[in-house]
Amino acid sequence: MLRRNSFRLPRHPASVGLARRRVRDHLADWGHGPDDPALSDAVLVVSELVTNVVRHGPLRERDFEVAVTALGDGSCLIEVSDEGRLEPRLRPVGESEEHGRGLHLVEHLAAAWGVWSRGRHGKTVWALVTTAT
Repeated sequence: MLRRNSFRLPRHPASVGLARRRVRDHLADWGHGPDDPALSDAVLVVSELVTNVVRHGPLRERDFEVAVTALGDGSCLIEVSDEGRLEPRLRPVGESEEHGRGLHLVEHLAAAWGVWSRGRHGKTVWALVTTAT
């Protein structure tokens, strides 16, 4: 069974925690238990993707969309959409740097991730979190 929920949040630092809670609550409602690795990985992935929007999203943008889809095999598809056209990319990060590891974490936790262009409406960054990550 496929279950999907999406919601919009303001582009504000407080939205990172709110996105984590909402994704955790939706996945728990759909049968993912607190010890389910896919649940904790999905929550961490959404946290990183939302943080990117809050930090690097277009200044004119007031809000953005988060979607979570629970797939029948227990995996989760996380999508974070904003109006920005600049695609996020992995970059080298030194040991002493305090920022810049978010996409490396997404790369490690997700079975796959990428960016879908929405043309003049921005982009969607997506990540597939499986039960076997």
